[in-house]
Amino acid sequence: MADSPRHPFLQGLSKHRGAPPTVVVIFGASGDLTARKLIPAVYNLGYDNLLPADFFLVGFGRKPIPDEEFRTMAADAIKEFSRRELNQDVWSRLAANTSYVAGGYDEKPAFDRLAAHLAAIEKKIGREVQPLFYISTPPSVFDPILRNLGASGLAAKYRGSPHQAKVVIEKPFGRDLDSAHALNTTIRSVLEEPQVYRIDHYLGKETVQDLLVQRFANSIFEPLWNRNFIESVQITVAEEVGVGTRGGYYEQSGCLRDMIQNHTMQLLALTAMEPPVSLDPEAIRDEKVKLLKAIQPLVLGPGGDVARAQYAAGMTGGKAVPGYLQEEGISPQSATETYAALRLSINNWRWQGVPFYLRSGKRLARRVSEIAVNFKRPPGTLFAEEGARFDLASNTLSFQIQPDEGLSLILNTKIPGLETRTQPVKMSFRYATTFGSNTPEAYERLVLDAMIGDGTLFIRGDETEASWKLCTPILQSWAAAGRTGMDTYAAGSWGPLSADALVAKNNHVWRQP
Repeated sequence: MADSPRHPFLQGLSKHRGAPPTVVVIFGASGDLTARKLIPAVYNLGYDNLLPADFFLVGFGRKPIPDEEFRTMAADAIKEFSRRELNQDVWSRLAANTSYVAGGYDEKPAFDRLAAHLAAIEKKIGREVQPLFYISTPPSVFDPILRNLGASGLAAKYRGSPHQAKVVIEKPFGRDLDSAHALNTTIRSVLEEPQVYRIDHYLGKETVQDLLVQRFANSIFEPLWNRNFIESVQITVAEEVGVGTRGGYYEQSGCLRDMIQNHTMQLLALTAMEPPVSLDPEAIRDEKVKLLKAIQPLVLGPGGDVARAQYAAGMTGGKAVPGYLQEEGISPQSATETYAALRLSINNWRWQGVPFYLRSGKRLARRVSEIAVNFKRPPGTLFAEEGARFDLASNTLSFQIQPDEGLSLILNTKIPGLETRTQPVKMSFRYATTFGSNTPEAYERLVLDAMIGDGTLFIRGDETEASWKLCTPILQSWAAAGRTGMDTYAAGSWGPLSADALVAKNNHVWRQP
């Protein structure tokens, strides 16, 4: 696949320009995301010689931590969570340029100390260093961090140059349209849009990027990618686990905010957008925004385009598990959904009349994320004779994003024998079997892209607001209804009957990936 001719747009998916001297500052340096993802990502980039020669890592947080202790914490995180074992030579080079600054996120003097710390690094090496600020904190402190980056002058550092200050912001990006708009307003008061990298780690996954390669590098697919040949599209983000000890957080979030508004909507945009005019990140993001804006407003209420539910007690992995209302920290009167399904209609020439089904939930039958493109059945004249034994399935191209990254295509074939009988078969490709199991993590790709200034796989401000514009009326409708209309499903199943009814209106059924 790597050797096949490629659309010019796809060059942007593989090029690695050299990053300038860079200092990565992680806000929330003692947090779980930093240990599990960010530190291992930086380490593996160093292992692959993709970091600049002058690279520095600075942790920032409220808790005072000596530099040596922070280095020990980082090394422990690599040992536990990296896809590679700790190589002492690689780590020694990183550790020598790893340090920590303590301070409150709402304290400007702390940011002044950070600015002085970065200035000292530049003085030490005798050259300018690009600052990359990674906000890995609860969203409640996004605003003070951004404002203090502005007040301290750090946000404006080298603005307009190739190594201007950049800011990576983790999700959730707002709780609804109003809060997302307010956060964008704060960002615009401090930063210019090219400095901002709103991260969704799903966009860094290999299969998500491969979706674009399949669309634009294979002439057998792009001519068929429209209403004339595609019957429907299903996007599934399913989790086998329940809320566990995160009940307090989940009660404030719910499935729509946690998964649908961000991950799933991004997968939809990449699946359905028009071909961009160039490899420029803005050209790609322009098409994603156009697609999101073309989605028709949803019909809400009974019999509408949305289903929601909570998991009840059931069996997972052969073990009995409690229902959501029995989980720790969950009110018996909770109206928070653990499952959501949407039926979307896209009002443009390519997709008129093609339903897009989105679903996500906890305590489902298995952990899987996939995009399934279901093609229309061929005319049944040849293989629909009375009494003939034919088992014809729709051709389905499915992109499995996790856990086993790859893709498959369902075809109809003849069963060997003297009679003419057919049977669907699956042709599969898996990254692990073809390229080996040591595939780079999503955060490695995204941290590298932020350092080199490639915003292709990041989310623009108007993208977030377009997505929230669709989802906010759903949240408002659910808030007004309380528990009225809340369906249930057994843990370990594929979801509620109301979701089955959602697709049955178009004579479709959910896949069981």
